[in-house]
Amino acid sequence: MKYMTTAEIREAYLSFFEKKGCKRMPSSSLIPDDPSLLLTSAGMVQFKPYFLQQKHLDDKYIGATTSQKCVRTNDIDIIGTTGRHLSFFEMLGNFAFGKYFKNEMCSWALEFCLDVLELPKEKLYFTVFEDDDETYNKWLELGIEESHVSRLGEDDNFWRAGPTGPCGPCSEIYFDKGEECGCGSPDCKPGCDCDRYVEFWNCVFTQFDAQEDGSMPELPFKNIDTGMGLERMAAIMQGVTSNYDTDVLRSLVGVGEKLSGFEYGKDPKIDLALRIMADHSRAVTFMIADGILPSNEGRGYVLRRLLRRAIMKGTLIGIKGEFINDYVDEIVRLMGDVYPEIVENRELIRRLITSEEKRFGATLHQGQSFLEEELKNLEGNTLSGKVAFKLHDTYGFPLEVTNDICSEQGIVVDIDEFNTEMEAQRERARHAGESDADAAWSTYGGVFAKMLDKFGKTEFVGYDNLEASGKVLGLVRKGVSVDAAYEGENVDVVLDKTPMYAEMGGQVGDVGTISSDEVSIEVSDVTAPEAGLNVHHCKVLSGKIEVGDEVIARVQSKHRHLTERNHTATHVLHAALRRVLGDHVKQAGSYVGPDRLRFDFTHFEKMTNEQIAEVEKIANNVIMHAIPTNIFSSSLEEARKQGVTALFGEKYGEVVRVVQISDFSKELCGGCHVKNTAEIGLIKIVSESSVGSNMRRIEAVTSAGAVDYLNKITAELRETADLLRVPIFDVSERTAANLKIMKGMAKTAETGKEVISENRLNEIFDSAVKSKNGYPVVVVNVRRTLSSSIARNLWDIIRARMSEPGACVLAGKTSDNKPIVMAAGTKEAVEAGFNAVDLIRVAGPAIKGGGGGKPDMAQAGGKNVDGINDAIEAIKEVL
Repeated sequence: MKYMTTAEIREAYLSFFEKKGCKRMPSSSLIPDDPSLLLTSAGMVQFKPYFLQQKHLDDKYIGATTSQKCVRTNDIDIIGTTGRHLSFFEMLGNFAFGKYFKNEMCSWALEFCLDVLELPKEKLYFTVFEDDDETYNKWLELGIEESHVSRLGEDDNFWRAGPTGPCGPCSEIYFDKGEECGCGSPDCKPGCDCDRYVEFWNCVFTQFDAQEDGSMPELPFKNIDTGMGLERMAAIMQGVTSNYDTDVLRSLVGVGEKLSGFEYGKDPKIDLALRIMADHSRAVTFMIADGILPSNEGRGYVLRRLLRRAIMKGTLIGIKGEFINDYVDEIVRLMGDVYPEIVENRELIRRLITSEEKRFGATLHQGQSFLEEELKNLEGNTLSGKVAFKLHDTYGFPLEVTNDICSEQGIVVDIDEFNTEMEAQRERARHAGESDADAAWSTYGGVFAKMLDKFGKTEFVGYDNLEASGKVLGLVRKGVSVDAAYEGENVDVVLDKTPMYAEMGGQVGDVGTISSDEVSIEVSDVTAPEAGLNVHHCKVLSGKIEVGDEVIARVQSKHRHLTERNHTATHVLHAALRRVLGDHVKQAGSYVGPDRLRFDFTHFEKMTNEQIAEVEKIANNVIMHAIPTNIFSSSLEEARKQGVTALFGEKYGEVVRVVQISDFSKELCGGCHVKNTAEIGLIKIVSESSVGSNMRRIEAVTSAGAVDYLNKITAELRETADLLRVPIFDVSERTAANLKIMKGMAKTAETGKEVISENRLNEIFDSAVKSKNGYPVVVVNVRRTLSSSIARNLWDIIRARMSEPGACVLAGKTSDNKPIVMAAGTKEAVEAGFNAVDLIRVAGPAIKGGGGGKPDMAQAGGKNVDGINDAIEAIKEVL
């Protein structure tokens, strides 16, 4: 057998089927179009509309061929424990939609195995469905020995999309690794659970349409859906028994060896960690490149869990600091030429991973604290499986880590309860989104899908025209097709041709009218419930509309033009943000309407006011230079070569539309735009905020909206200036000064509350003494920040609470650490001989200061704060 690299096998497969007449198509995104799927997990996912005859290849092609990137995570905890299971893998496939079937597929499969891969014929084994004589005989006809073809039952070799719908037999091709890899049983054959026979190619022949009564009439179009696991094929061609020993994955295992200092193949625990890090880092890299961001739900949760599992494994074998980006660099080197998205998004991938690694470091600490607290409060010597599962699920602690920590303290973990929780989670995952190609076959259904199938895509002419005549192809009321709609009714209208843009890519749908001599209709929105089918949501104002009518559709020009300005402004903002913040900035969502725009982008910290001002300055400079927009179509491959920015997570066809603003911005976009940046008028950023982990949002207004916004700000500023009685450009300075005063007042008030608290008053009254003249006197060091106003307030409270007329002496220090002494007495105390001025004079030398006042109230200040107690003692002696 000859040796072939993973890249050579991939190219050989695609070239082979390309020469047979199949169209080579790029891998689709890991974010599937099908809402029933969480992640793309099989090669056929992108071809579902073709299988359902809703989309068609060009007549010059007999089918399609791809290398599809896939992620499957049903059994994350098994990954790494065997040489077969992977979270990320590539599925080679060829697909036919009625143009070739079993005869060609079997012949070509054998030809590829023998002539291209040069596999020994005696090592190949085949399985067929037990009732599929046609395929069985075909393999024999092609020269396969009868002993090498097995018939298996429905569970193994019959594929169904569900209880009803498309289905058909399949034929699998196996490679015999030899008796030494087998179980030793004389009955060992393909389908056995041992490792001897490796299934590497599954050919599904979708030819029946299962009915509820159990009958299976043949489909009008017979389809081919095949899948060859690239990593499995690489293991066969490279003569290794594990996927992790193939060239690509072994290189990634090598990254772990360098980071950890351990050699692969010496210690099972170390090997497990090295395999998990190699696999998970690849999955994480491709998921982020396709627009999946870490979060606590859905795809983002899968991403975060894979990343944290890799980090945890590295930490456990002694790798310090952030290290996953070492894998990213190697993955880009190994696979970047085939998947340019990981090259284009490399900086973003690295920044996101670094951010998550730092975040997880804190989470690990929280998990350790959580476990310590649980163990501290544990009754008995068994840790609940629910606690262990929470550590696993929330904090990323593998079960073995929890086990190790517990065993050191003589505590066991309830493994059965943990497994119950784990199985419950898997069940939830299965219900949340079916994981394999079976789910992707769930029927589209729906009235608009049928219209798309019947009429094809709507011809959109709205880039250059705001008015167009069209024919009514369909009318829908409350989800049901109708032949006509009448005055006062709400109805969805499908035309063969329209100038009205359907909501897409963040841009809102157009509004306008549909009319003829017989009918007047208001269009409130346009959407595309099926890709390419523009549906006008309308109300019939007068007359009657019927299927087949010729009508004129008109876009409301003001709504469109304002929306165009905001849409082009998002492109300008995107480019400006990348210049100010860095190339890791990627658009991750937007809203473009006539009144405002919202722009979500990847970034890792709050923007400073200076950065926001710089972005605004750059954007408005582009507007003021009145740069024409250049809009043209290109192949996706050519656009990538030209460095065109593809929107993060967006899916594109082979032909794309490029919106270029000189050399400042060049993006793929299907929306509506101005012809010159000067039409935008002005961009004003209204706010910048966080919308989640590693995601920021800018809200902005342009043109008339920006003028209105600035006029409102100016009016508010003038009103504020009038209230403050300063020029408008002094408002911030005066406001800052006022805030400083208010903060001082607030602090004083808070100090007063502390001084005058109930407990403090009780303490003060306990310090009261009788003067030699018989009246009570409170003499106290308040030991709080004191001011004249606080002292006077305190005297008022003391006087009100005294059971008989008396006096007080209050001492303390001011906010700037200067001594202050105040003496005060009631009228009766003064008449009895109290003199506040005399007491203040006694206090003066101790605090190195002086003061004055009247007999009923006097105050002194000084420089020696350490003399307060001496001053109090001197006053007491006089009293």
